[in-house]
Amino acid sequence: MKPDKLAMTAKKAAHTIAHTPTEQKDRALITLEQLIGDEKAYLMLENKKDIETAEKAGLARSLVDRLRIDEKVIEEMQASIHDVVNLADPVGEIVKIWKRPNGLQVGRMRIPIGVIFVIYESRPNVTIEAFSLCLKSGNCVILKGGSEASHSNRALFRLIQEALKRTGITPEIVQLVDINDRSYIYDLLTLEEYIDLVIPRGGEELLRSVVEHSRIPVLKHYKGVCHIFVDESADFPMAYEVCLNAKAQKPATCNAMETLLVHEAIAKDFLPEMIKRLKKSGVKVKGCQRTIQIVNDIDPAQEEDWSQEYLDFVLSIRVVKDMDEAIDHIRTYGSDHTEAIITKDYQRAWQFLKEVNSSLVLVNASTRLNDGFQLGLGAEMGISTTKLHAFGPMGLEELTVTKFIAFGEGQLRV
Repeated sequence: MKPDKLAMTAKKAAHTIAHTPTEQKDRALITLEQLIGDEKAYLMLENKKDIETAEKAGLARSLVDRLRIDEKVIEEMQASIHDVVNLADPVGEIVKIWKRPNGLQVGRMRIPIGVIFVIYESRPNVTIEAFSLCLKSGNCVILKGGSEASHSNRALFRLIQEALKRTGITPEIVQLVDINDRSYIYDLLTLEEYIDLVIPRGGEELLRSVVEHSRIPVLKHYKGVCHIFVDESADFPMAYEVCLNAKAQKPATCNAMETLLVHEAIAKDFLPEMIKRLKKSGVKVKGCQRTIQIVNDIDPAQEEDWSQEYLDFVLSIRVVKDMDEAIDHIRTYGSDHTEAIITKDYQRAWQFLKEVNSSLVLVNASTRLNDGFQLGLGAEMGISTTKLHAFGPMGLEELTVTKFIAFGEGQLRV
């Protein structure tokens, strides 16, 4: 199907899904959840083809892991669908209403965005997350996964189509771009008359390419250069656990910590044990000169390391004079994604929350928690750092906009 025809098909279906009852949307999602469980052997068989191709191509272990569909991923996909079913439908919600001096009652009502084009790499479960959120929020979705997951995405798309057919919803509300041709994608990115929003999920190269070629608004984050600042009043056992989780639990994700900042007052006591634990987990550590003076068997960090999104078992460490220097470092090198402070000082925690303007700022918790599922949004469409209508994890509400409504009794403009 040509790009304009595919986009036009989605646009024509947008009105239908925008007014589909919540109960019917939920039935489709419940049916999909059941199908994923019933067809898990088929899904894993198709996924195996992608895994074998990726391993032959020499993809990094962390990237192959992101590609894999196993029993755990099947359960996670089902759980994310279940969560979306249990969330309130935002469509038609009156967000706010007020009365003007002339008696006119003015309000704002949530409506779907329309047609959303989601472009993503590696993780095939994004196919399910994106579809689930778009369906529940009344949007049509055009899906373009990475070529490395083509068999997996095709299999999941077939289950989505079957769930829609069984519940009486037109399958045209979801389109799969099954062509690995950049010119095809670039053509879609020019169709502003049919597509309302583009959401790319993947590496910085993908995101910059989408922004460069798109005539359509793009919600994005270029990269996740995430920081944890260990304050002088930090609880050491907590800090060890939080920092290790933030770096080593899943380093190839955009919410993994890339730079650790440590207050100079505790650096000599804190860093030796912290670095020991990091190394034991397979993390390569780079440090500033002050860090190397404390633990000398690590590599020196270069200027480019401070703005680097490693997406791997690599971490940069810097000793800072105080919180102001930590915040200044984050403002200079950060990407507005996720930052955390480890501290027992309530006032300092609030200072950090107020002065650091990333999409999620945490106190005494891992940066890995910047995730729609973890924050109670159900699945997420991605994490926006663009500071437009959505900032942070994009759940159901972030896939809607508000229109103004007004109730009058014959009021006129005078």
